[in-house]
Amino acid sequence: MTKVNVIDLKGTKVKDININDEIWKIEGNEIVLTKAIRLQMNALRQGTADTKGRSEVSGGGRKPYRQKGTGNARQGSIRAPHYRGGGIVFGPTPRNYTFKMNKKERRLALKTALTEKLAEKKLVVVDSLEVKSTKTKDTIQMLETLKLEGKVLFVSTHDAENLYLATRNLGYAAVIMADELNVYDIVNADYLVCDEDTMNYVEEALK
Repeated sequence: MTKVNVIDLKGTKVKDININDEIWKIEGNEIVLTKAIRLQMNALRQGTADTKGRSEVSGGGRKPYRQKGTGNARQGSIRAPHYRGGGIVFGPTPRNYTFKMNKKERRLALKTALTEKLAEKKLVVVDSLEVKSTKTKDTIQMLETLKLEGKVLFVSTHDAENLYLATRNLGYAAVIMADELNVYDIVNADYLVCDEDTMNYVEEALK
């Protein structure tokens, strides 16, 4: 077990908690981590790019000229790929870019991302993420107090509606629920801020 500090939103230490080394201090797998990120990015792709092949373009129902006697190469349609206005060869067609990833790989990727945040000392554990103010300036002041720079990801198990409202105008801060925690958001953030209940939820889900 490893001990981490729990602080309040004013930066004052409240207590220590023990965290599970099998989740927060594992030997990471960068290949699986990269695969999980690629899977999430691919899932965002629409995959609607489309081109028409020679069988789909209009026109070209007859031969442009007779087979023999003209001195030219034989042609069957003016919609062949080498003609202007003809079909596209090996062009993109609608497709699904997602791929299969095993549950064990998904868990390993998530553990690897969490381990890296702890190792880089970019994991901040707070006693609660419930704030009274919905003003953006108050949240900015809180981030300065906690000395959080760059992109910040808040993860809560409770309804952090006020915090969400206060951060939605900030392009560098985001709030998600614990059951929405994912590899891409963790890696994309400079700091990961979790409440104590989120730590317990993650350990229970990944053990």
